[in-house]
Amino acid sequence: MNNDNELVRMDHINKFFGRVQALNDVTFTVQKNEIVGLLGDNGAGKSTLIKILSGALTADSGDIYMHGKKADIRNTTDAISYGIETIYQDSALVPQLSIARNLFLGREPVKEPAFLNRMDQGKMNEVARNLLKQVGITKEIPPTTPISALSGGERQAVAIARALYFESDLIILDEPTNNLGVEETQGVLRFVRNARDAGHSCIFIAHNIHHVFRVVDRIVVLRRGKKVADNIDPKKTTIEAVENIITGMGDAVPADASH
Repeated sequence: MNNDNELVRMDHINKFFGRVQALNDVTFTVQKNEIVGLLGDNGAGKSTLIKILSGALTADSGDIYMHGKKADIRNTTDAISYGIETIYQDSALVPQLSIARNLFLGREPVKEPAFLNRMDQGKMNEVARNLLKQVGITKEIPPTTPISALSGGERQAVAIARALYFESDLIILDEPTNNLGVEETQGVLRFVRNARDAGHSCIFIAHNIHHVFRVVDRIVVLRRGKKVADNIDPKKTTIEAVENIITGMGDAVPADASH
């Protein structure tokens, strides 16, 4: 593996909740411009691993590296400063605020003179319009529309647009296709591919293994807090083979599944 191309390395991560070991010596990497599918049954440790990377939890032991340098991630603000954006199922959007405000949430551009601290609404609206087109929303939705008026897929689009605009190196998508219709799901999968094409890396977590197979470059499987498979190439294996690894029916990584 060429380490120059490594964006993220989570090294020997351990996490306990009381006596329960949620993560057991997990090492997990993401390369630049790579989409990694993180799979595992409920309780496998996927969410715990992602929450440590996104700053929502801290590991009991182990290190995180970004671009080969040790990263000190103690909270979500730290994670964002390292270029990590996390898009959860509920997308962490504020329903009563507009699309434009949600895109900038806490990072609003201000008009000159800056000390008056007046938000540049015109700029925010213009950026919002362009971004919505970029992430595949074809219908004309005014940037002043409150989030509460949007469909599930449109909300996901806004959350993804925010990650793209702030040029995150890594976009984590936690169950982004849950509760979405067919058309909206296609949109989310398209966004993920577009994000990679635009130079971002993604971690994609989904219960629907078919969605994972359609967009990821590599699959990593966790089971009961341990990493049981890495470097699975979805083009060289079957959904059934990966499902067997997830459930523990088959431990062998498919032949020629090297990354």
